[in-house]
Amino acid sequence: MARAAFPLAKGSDTPAAVTTHGGGSGANVASWLALEGVEAAFVGRRGSDIAGRNRDMELMGYGVDARLVMDQERPTGTCVVLITHKGDRTMLSDPGANAALLPEDIERCRDLFNQGTHLHLSGYSLINEGSRKAAIHTLELARKAQMSISVDGGSSSPLKRMGAEPFLEWTQGARLLVVNATEAEVLTGRDTPDQAAKVLTAWYPQVVIMNGADGALWYTNGRPEPITVAAEPVDKIIDGTGAGDAFVAGFLPVWLDGKPPTEALTAGCRLAARAMQHLGARPTLDVVDNQIKN
Repeated sequence: MARAAFPLAKGSDTPAAVTTHGGGSGANVASWLALEGVEAAFVGRRGSDIAGRNRDMELMGYGVDARLVMDQERPTGTCVVLITHKGDRTMLSDPGANAALLPEDIERCRDLFNQGTHLHLSGYSLINEGSRKAAIHTLELARKAQMSISVDGGSSSPLKRMGAEPFLEWTQGARLLVVNATEAEVLTGRDTPDQAAKVLTAWYPQVVIMNGADGALWYTNGRPEPITVAAEPVDKIIDGTGAGDAFVAGFLPVWLDGKPPTEALTAGCRLAARAMQHLGARPTLDVVDNQIKN
């Protein structure tokens, strides 16, 4: 993660604060879920390098049941996050071992697929061609086990390159779709979250759209209008990376408990606001340690 102190000087140098953090959308969700006291497992792939070992230990430190397959040929996935002096983010992603996730890797984790449990699938695993078969296989196993399923949109730019139609086809049958406003527009062609949500319920029984500073909305067929909740105020945004993943982790447990959508949206916004108040996409481990001690 590189935070520029001044406008980026193209072709020259710009002073920046550079730090390294654990990341990956699905792993971020699992980490925040564990922080909330939810039993969470994460299935993925890492390299045999030091970075992979550190990420493995970090997930265990959060209390996540980390099912990471070690790839002997590919490095652990890396994403360079460029943050301008105004706070705008641009990400340069190298999926590394993530791009080689196989259906066989999922088969080794069949003990996780049980009725009464929930699968959340990161849209990145479908967008990435290398992991797509594994992601589709995961969805098939979850459906056969009669698990509830939620899916997120990954990221708008690669989602647009792949196309909306295949994504909608692969994920149809999921009980919940969680996307941001830009991803919702990519999937529907509608430029307002309210309109996009209504279109998306043709594929998903329930839809949540995160809308940045405007909060989030939930919609299901049969309602005249979506339910909306305002974003939780943040005095100073330190870093917005992973805020959407934190929202998912805040929303899911409340939603799965059958609480009103307003409560689930509020819980999601609360955790997203918390994520924006420190560097990195995951909770800081010292926070986790303090919670354990208390």
